[in-house]
Amino acid sequence: MEFYGLLGEKLSHSLSPQIHNRIFDLIGIEGAYKLFPIPKDKVKKVGESIKIFGIRGMNVTIPYKKEIMDQLDFISDESRKIGAVNTISLENGKLYGYNTDYYGFGLMLDISKIEVKDKRAVVLGTGGAAKAVVTYLQDKGVKELFVVSRNKMKNNWSGEVNLIDYSDLQSLEGDLLINTTPVGMYPNVGKSPVGENVIKRFEAIVDLIYNPRETELLRLAKLNGKKSCDGLYMLVGQAVKAQEIWQDMNIDNKVTNIIYEELNGEFN
Repeated sequence: MEFYGLLGEKLSHSLSPQIHNRIFDLIGIEGAYKLFPIPKDKVKKVGESIKIFGIRGMNVTIPYKKEIMDQLDFISDESRKIGAVNTISLENGKLYGYNTDYYGFGLMLDISKIEVKDKRAVVLGTGGAAKAVVTYLQDKGVKELFVVSRNKMKNNWSGEVNLIDYSDLQSLEGDLLINTTPVGMYPNVGKSPVGENVIKRFEAIVDLIYNPRETELLRLAKLNGKKSCDGLYMLVGQAVKAQEIWQDMNIDNKVTNIIYEELNGEFN
């Protein structure tokens, strides 16, 4: 049996063990997935520890997605562009870093039939998830891209990114609006990062939040007849992509759909 896990600082509410252990069941792999909460003063030893204990794969979450990069032997192209790693694979004594949030986001859009190429997109937020989203949009040929920040003076984005604030957003129209902020996430439900006046000017609304299943943003989007999707497929999709990397195999989309439906039932 091989061992896998999630590296982070506070992990008590993570769904990762449930998702990954279910993937093991569905693809017939003997594996165990555990949580590895690590204090900040110990994280510099993590890379060497993974090698010593032979941990086959590790996911990485807040606040170590950037810090861990210095301990890796190889970093994928999408991780370099995003500036963060969320998946580590141990192969022949070396550590390889990837960002599967990038692929999970793409899967979510594909499932929802939301087009990116030649579209005008707006991303709310500037955190790690926003960087994965922006990189994916740029790679897939978005025509015009805006990132909404509370402080538009701090423009650290690569490529053609228009940094604006929430007052600028009030007069902007576009094809796709994506929320990467925690506004509306459980337990602080019933809040939306933007009002109906903004939602009405976009064709599709995406919220990376998956708990609650319908955020206030998505409720308003449906009320106004907009195409919309939430972040549960991204959560499952990024986990499946990590397993594809670790197992060096393609995993049938049926696995993703089964886990999505099971989690969706639990939330409802």
